[in-house]
Amino acid sequence: QVQLVEYGGGLVQPGGSLRLSCAASENIFNFNSMAWYRQAPGKQRELVASINVGGKINYADSVKGRVTISRDGTKNTVWLQMSSLSPEDTAVYYCNAQMLRMNYWGQGTQVTVSS
Repeated sequence: QVQLVEYGGGLVQPGGSLRLSCAASENIFNFNSMAWYRQAPGKQRELVASINVGGKINYADSVKGRVTISRDGTKNTVWLQMSSLSPEDTAVYYCNAQMLRMNYWGQGTQVTVSS
């Protein structure tokens, strides 16, 4: 059973930075892709950033230039570095891994941007 565990959420002031971590229970290169999604209250879950097994990266337009997704296969970990945060970035952030037709999700970590 694949497990994804997110770390690093919390309260940050506008303009601040935060790094989220996603630790996978197995080799992250077993997955076709890994991604970060977020869901704000009353809104649908949306893609923030993704990286596929070949290293191709995709960012949502709303976060381009402020977010970096990265990974380390030796640690089975994917990170999401976020900067210039605004209240609009407040959401629960979820780690996602796709393998063939299977989608795996972490439990989510809350990010709140507020003064």
